[in-house]
Amino acid sequence: MNLKQMEYFVAVAEELHFGRAAERLGMAQPPLSRQIKQTEEELGALLFNRGRSAISLTQAGERLLERSKSILRQIDDAKLEVKRIGQGAEGRLRIGFVGSSTFGILPNIIKSFRANYADVNLSLIPMNNAQLHRSLVSREIDVAFARPALKDSEFVTRKLGEEELALATPDTLQIAANGRVDLHALQDHNFILYPEYPRPSFADLVLDRCKEQGVSIKNRVFTMDLQTALSLVAIGEGVCVVPASVGSAQRNGVRFHKIAPNLGTTELSINVRLDEQGVHVSNFVKIAQSVSRKMF
Repeated sequence: MNLKQMEYFVAVAEELHFGRAAERLGMAQPPLSRQIKQTEEELGALLFNRGRSAISLTQAGERLLERSKSILRQIDDAKLEVKRIGQGAEGRLRIGFVGSSTFGILPNIIKSFRANYADVNLSLIPMNNAQLHRSLVSREIDVAFARPALKDSEFVTRKLGEEELALATPDTLQIAANGRVDLHALQDHNFILYPEYPRPSFADLVLDRCKEQGVSIKNRVFTMDLQTALSLVAIGEGVCVVPASVGSAQRNGVRFHKIAPNLGTTELSINVRLDEQGVHVSNFVKIAQSVSRKMF
């Protein structure tokens, strides 16, 4: 029994009249009668009691009507669901991100996307750049927020913005009245760097920038991520160079300061696979770029 036969049967079963059912289906009555007869023969069961002036469903027909209507509803639901996913209204999107992006633009992008596509499920996964690269290649994620970018000929990278580097210090550290920290005066302090591996990483960017400015970092403490680095700063373990947006969120035991000499800026990018054709990714990237233009 195919779907067309099922639709024919449901029409006759609901109308209990071959003529009205044929009119409803937009076909002549004789071929409809032949289709119903063929269906009964294929199923090996009589579906209708045929009287001179009326027809009625047999027990087999009643059960088939119940099952057929359920199946047809599921098919209609499936068509609608697939259509909505194809239009980007439903589905899922897996987003990998570096931890520092949660202090700046990422929350605003997520809010904007949810406002426009509330039925798309978002999976948010914190990763470092190496993990982002590997997961994007293996299609474990669909979008990657990296700092500064993921270098791969198979990726499309869009710069979202750049910001200055700042210094996170314990709130017990005495700072000049102008609030600007001279890194040369802190060369004997522990510098907390992240991530510890894989390298090169944001840690190497900080080390390179300090070297360019003649700042020698003697005592290096490596940790795995930004959150752990800030926790170490809070307990007085050392200082840490971070993107300036990290200072937008207050944290007990930590203060954020501008740096002298200036260490330059750091970029945040959104990265997707070159062969990515999903409408969800396309919609997300467009919203990310729109939000970034407003913020930066």
